[in-house]
Parts: sequence; C-alpha cells; structure tokens
Amino acid sequence: MAEHSGAVNRPSSDFRKLAESFGGVAAEYDRARPSYPQELFDELERLSGRGLRGARVLDVGAGTGISTRLLAGRGADVVGVEPSAGMAARFLASGPGLALVRGSGDDLPFHDRSADFVTYAQAFHWTDPERSVPEAVRVLRPGGALAAWWNVKDTGVAWVRAMGERLAAALSESYHGYGAIDEFASHLAPYGLRTGHTVLHWERRITVDHLITDLTSRSYLAALTPDRRAPLLAVEREALLAEFPDGWVIEPYVLDLTVAVTPA
Repeated sequence: MAEHSGAVNRPSSDFRKLAESFGGVAAEYDRARPSYPQELFDELERLSGRGLRGARVLDVGAGTGISTRLLAGRGADVVGVEPSAGMAARFLASGPGLALVRGSGDDLPFHDRSADFVTYAQAFHWTDPERSVPEAVRVLRPGGALAAWWNVKDTGVAWVRAMGERLAAALSESYHGYGAIDEFASHLAPYGLRTGHTVLHWERRITVDHLITDLTSRSYLAALTPDRRAPLLAVEREALLAEFPDGWVIEPYVLDLTVAVTPA
C-alpha cells in the first residue's frame, strides 16, 4: 500500500477513509508506483540468513502485486494478502497464476508456523502493530523472518523536498510521510527477534505524466474528491515541468529495509 504514518494520532474513521481510497486508484497504483531493485531481495536474504527460492512467503498488504511478482520471480512460493477488493482485482489481473487471499496483517488467515517469511512492502504502517507483529510471529516457522520495506522519495533532493512541502501545506489534515519507519523496530522488541536493517539508494527515470499518475495513487490525494484533487495535481505538474522542461524526471529513492528473525 502507501504512505500513511501509523504514528499519527488520527480518528479511526479518517484512517479507514485513507486506507479504503486505494481501491479506486488501483490501476494508477499498478501503473505508476515504483518497483524495487533486485538488490533489495539480495539484502533480504542476507539479513534473514535464508534464501527466497522455495520459501513460503506471505506478502501482506500486497496491493496490486508489485512486490509479490518480484518475490515469485526469485523462486518464492508466495501468497499475496490484501484487504481491498479493488486492489485485489488488479492483483489478479496483473499477476495471473499468483495466489491471493483476502485478509489483513492484523488477523492473518493462516495456520501457526506455516510461513518462512512474512513481508510488508509499503504496507506495515497500515496495520495495528499490537496485533500485526504477534500475528506474524504466530505464522512464522522457527528461524522465519518478518520483513518490512519502504520506498521513500529522497528529500535530500531539492525538488522532492519542495513537492512535499507544497503538498503538506495544501493538505495539512491528511498529508503524511513515513514516520512509522522509525518506530518499526520498537514494535519488535518484546518478541525476542533478531533484527537487521539496511538502506539502499536507487532511482528511476520517468515522465512528468508518470509521476503525476503516481501522485494520484497516494492516499492523501486518492481520498479527495476529483474537483479538489485536480487543482493540486495541476500545481504539481506545472512545478515539475518548470524543473524538468523536457518532461523527463530522475526520481531518487531511499529504500528502507528491516528484517526480524524468529528464534530457531
């Protein structure tokens, strides 16, 4: 899923509204969201101490299947877990042959000790850690790994930082970054898990139109009515074309990965 920070104190109805907004932009999400470099999965194997090939993986909050397809490409026996009907439909259309179960990380519909990995790609922050962490521990086999990762636009780059500042000013009631990343490890501490962490840097070359479609799929914009969303996107398009007059953008990412391994 996307970019809400679980650390933010907000009414549960607002949280649900943002979470439910993804179903209506599933096509945009699948078409425009960034993928992940293969180095991520190399690091996942290194930090977990086990290979993905042949491993049973539950990819929770799978969305349209961006990470699920990559995990399958590494030879994993992977099942996507997704609560949104709209996202699930796009998952099945984009990844024929991949398994999908409707469900959430707070109540995993799987037996105890039935998985080698439980993964969250852009999704852990949509869970209640007091429920999702013990659920992951429950379904993991001894020596299994809980892994969460986030692609975050690199705010060390001026145009990325400026875009975030504009959106934050325009959407003060709903715009949020990825503050929950910093808290993720603290939710693991009570369970005696061995944790590892790494940060990767990568970039993609996309058009301005592609970037605008990506923004459309972000919860803080997807949850708006079209008449409110359109002028905000128009402002971003104008700013981006001023920065990139040829219409092409080099979009930098910081990829944050944490892996927690259960006792063998």
